Amino acid sequence: MLQDKNIVLGVCGSIAAYKAATLIRLLVKAGANVQVVMTPDATNFITPLTLSTLSKKPVLVDYFIPETGEWNNHVDLGLWADLVIIAPASANTMAKMAGGLCDNLLMAVYLSAKCEVYFAPAMDLDMWKHDATRENIVKLQSFGNILIPPGVGELASGLSGEGRMAEPEEIVAFISSSLKKKLPLADQKILVTAGPTYEAIDPVRFIGNHSSGKMGFAIADQLARLGADVTLVSGPSAQKSKQASIKRIDVTSAAEMLEACLLHFQNSVACIMSAAVADYTPAHPVQQKIKKADNYLHIELKQTVDILSTLGAQKTNGQVLVGFALETNDEEKNAIKKLQMKNLDFIVLNSLNDAGAGFKKDTNKITIIDKTLQKTTYPVKNKDEVALDICHKIIELIKR
Repeated sequence: MLQDKNIVLGVCGSIAAYKAATLIRLLVKAGANVQVVMTPDATNFITPLTLSTLSKKPVLVDYFIPETGEWNNHVDLGLWADLVIIAPASANTMAKMAGGLCDNLLMAVYLSAKCEVYFAPAMDLDMWKHDATRENIVKLQSFGNILIPPGVGELASGLSGEGRMAEPEEIVAFISSSLKKKLPLADQKILVTAGPTYEAIDPVRFIGNHSSGKMGFAIADQLARLGADVTLVSGPSAQKSKQASIKRIDVTSAAEMLEACLLHFQNSVACIMSAAVADYTPAHPVQQKIKKADNYLHIELKQTVDILSTLGAQKTNGQVLVGFALETNDEEKNAIKKLQMKNLDFIVLNSLNDAGAGFKKDTNKITIIDKTLQKTTYPVKNKDEVALDICHKIIELIKR
């Protein structure tokens, strides 16, 4: 959820400022770009050098840098940020936020921000319970700011109770969950297949195809970005998912892919079968390497179980099933036949005759044909963009 997000992390004067170091590490590990803005008092608790080293960006404290005369532009920072997180948020800073006071750079960035603002209070028990603090929290929430509730535990004063800043792991989990709930595919279970299958002839040889898995992996990544709980069943592929939340299941043969799909299909709201599954497999694979002998080697082949047809026969109302058709001739005719025979909701057609389409490329050119035979043709795009077009069609069908 935090991949490529621009985050302004505001650090205030509180003993809990030491937790900002861990929070930055977690945000950066999640793929976020973190710009730290500290209040002057915060620098008494943890050094800007520590936080700049972890964030890989200079920490900003003042409006101006006297040595260079440079201005830290709070308006630009507010526009740059996808999220503002103020952690720890001291009682003093929350009072300034509630009252619109602007006596330091962090408050100027806060007042300039166009994005969501999260705040994680940190203070002693009596300060947390004070009526003024409670009123300020209510006021901040009325502005649309999002409270990350403090925990209960030992406080700096020696007291024990509420007011302890949430742990960095809890903050990241809270924000990720909050962001995910707003996405169009939040918590929808979706199954994706990708890559080729390898059908064993003997222990060292196989029948396969040229599929790299790029298209299927791009679809899985885009679905995860849109909030889906994605299970990716992949044949042999060097591709890697960009989204850590994706559950990947590696298989080799068509039979193994069928088994994995049957295990997860029933609980999936949608299934996108982008794998290039072998149509035939050796009828009698041997256990020892076949030695070269005669000029000709005859291998008897048998049909594999058609995974797409099997899932199409099991599909229930409300499930969306998507297939792919890579064709070399009579493209639309063959794609429509496959669409109707296999009970698909739509099929993604691409032709090896189109420049920019085909195996192992970073681009693709597709036509989507749905079960009403409505056709949408797209220009050549990179596969991430193609994947997003396919995802938008899935969202359209799921939301009906």
